[in-house]
Amino acid sequence: MFDIQEELKKLPQKPGVYLFIGGADEVLYVGKAVNLRSRVRSYFTDANFVIPKIQGIRASSRRFEYIVTDNETEALILECNLIKEHWPKFNVLLKDDKSYPYIKVTLNEDFPRVFSTREFAEDGAKYFGPYTSSFAVKESVEQIHRLWGLRRCARKIDAGAAPSRPCLNHHIGLCAGACGGFVAISAYMQGIERVLEFLSGKHDLILRGLESEMAEASENLEFEKAASLRDKIAAIRSINENQRAERISKGDQDIIAFALNGDEALFQVFFIRDGKITGREHFMVSGVADVPNQTIMTQFVTQFYSGTPFVPKELVLQFGLDDEGTIASWLQSQRGKKVEIFVPVKGDKARLVKMAYNNAVITLEQFGKHIKLESARTTGAVEEIRAALGFDAPIFRIEAYDISNIQGFENVGSMVVFEGGKPRRSDYRKFKIKSLHDGDINDYAAMQEVMSRRFKRLQTESKGGFSRLPDIIFVDGGKGHVSAALEVLDHMEFSIPICGMVKDAKHRTKALLYGGKEITLPAASEGFKLITRIQDETHRFAVEYHRKLRQKSAVKSVLDDIPGVGSSRKKALILRFGSVDAIKLASLEQLAETPGITKKTAQAVYEFFRLT
Repeated sequence: MFDIQEELKKLPQKPGVYLFIGGADEVLYVGKAVNLRSRVRSYFTDANFVIPKIQGIRASSRRFEYIVTDNETEALILECNLIKEHWPKFNVLLKDDKSYPYIKVTLNEDFPRVFSTREFAEDGAKYFGPYTSSFAVKESVEQIHRLWGLRRCARKIDAGAAPSRPCLNHHIGLCAGACGGFVAISAYMQGIERVLEFLSGKHDLILRGLESEMAEASENLEFEKAASLRDKIAAIRSINENQRAERISKGDQDIIAFALNGDEALFQVFFIRDGKITGREHFMVSGVADVPNQTIMTQFVTQFYSGTPFVPKELVLQFGLDDEGTIASWLQSQRGKKVEIFVPVKGDKARLVKMAYNNAVITLEQFGKHIKLESARTTGAVEEIRAALGFDAPIFRIEAYDISNIQGFENVGSMVVFEGGKPRRSDYRKFKIKSLHDGDINDYAAMQEVMSRRFKRLQTESKGGFSRLPDIIFVDGGKGHVSAALEVLDHMEFSIPICGMVKDAKHRTKALLYGGKEITLPAASEGFKLITRIQDETHRFAVEYHRKLRQKSAVKSVLDDIPGVGSSRKKALILRFGSVDAIKLASLEQLAETPGITKKTAQAVYEFFRLT
């Protein structure tokens, strides 16, 4: 038995991370502290009990844990990692999981390539970005290839290796032909140096070098080379003039501001690289009700920059940060160089922050109605269900289960997951029932197998859909299905509420069965609509899997019994006719005309279906 008051006395006065844990061993909240004792004890003072979020944490928590760290920076890093791993329902959470395009120069290769990528690795290559426009990245890469004739293929080309046959790109003038030995590595690397200068925004330096080369080529009467250099100079000047008009600042900066809407905040981030706005992006953050602006900004900054490989020289923010020194130190370790944090009140930086804020407000207005409607049909609907069931603890993760078969053949089960009222498809799972033979009709036994396998996997998986416990379980069915599921959970010592999703005589959603009673919600309510969506989705997922196995079984049970028909010929027949029924009706001539089917095999198939 966890005695909270006794455990509070044991807390050390050291930096670290604390976790509030729910009754099903789920992580409800993760926080960091300079002094664990004073921070965790503050959750249990009367002064803080009036704060809704703290009320929720205290009502839902059964115990707390803590991890001591050597310093505040380690605590910050650990907090970020734990939030991303557990997605605690009471933390401020960055909802978006966007990946941005980068331009990669493979300096770890003898003849480097330049291409766009969304993956960042410590592999010796040089990365430029992030960019928010994949189209702009594609255009930049195309310009680089046109200007310097770099290779586009992924061949491994070693300096000094025997030349190979060049591809079509070389023959049509899009590649200098490094693979065929048509360009020396020194000349190729000179072009790569220019590319690095180009991507770093050093266009004037490139132009001076090209102009010098053009003059030298003209003096040596190399007019074709001089003309090529002239075209490059014109192209880079055109790019340079377009970008000069966009220059609004200096260096690399991220400008960050947000606008509030109830429990959500919309963040607007402007990405400034080499003084130019290279893009902007907005992000939705949840769980901000009653949270100070400075803490909202802190949570966004720590979660955002723990998930991106690029940290700019300057962060220009609408509000300051909690523990700014610690975060600045952590950002410096991420970047490898000093990172400056500004909260301007006047001047150019303040103007940029105001621009980001105004855009956040406009975006929020544009999506405000949509956000409100989406909130009502998701988190609002979950809250209606929680209230109808009479739960004190909030509901975030719902797992729903269904069984599907036809007269006991191909028994399967499905598990679908909804978090915050939205489907989390990456956590969906399907089960082929192993404990029943074909022809056995026992949905209760099938449900027990599914539940048992699901919660046994919890003991072996630390990541993925099976590693997180639900707040509540829905099963498609009535009292028998609920009892079967409860028996498994009781045996495995899991305390999770289970509801049956009851249907009416017309097989439509009717109510939830909980505690032996039917809990009905108004048919027009968002809570009822959500239950219907969950029930329909669970059924759909199970039926699709069952249909897939049934089709596979049908093909296997019939065609595999025909002499001379192996996997390739079976595939050829299905591709030609579409189904076993169509193959049955096909004439001998039609079967023989199928690619890959000999006359002997066609005769065997034809006779098989007419003699059986």
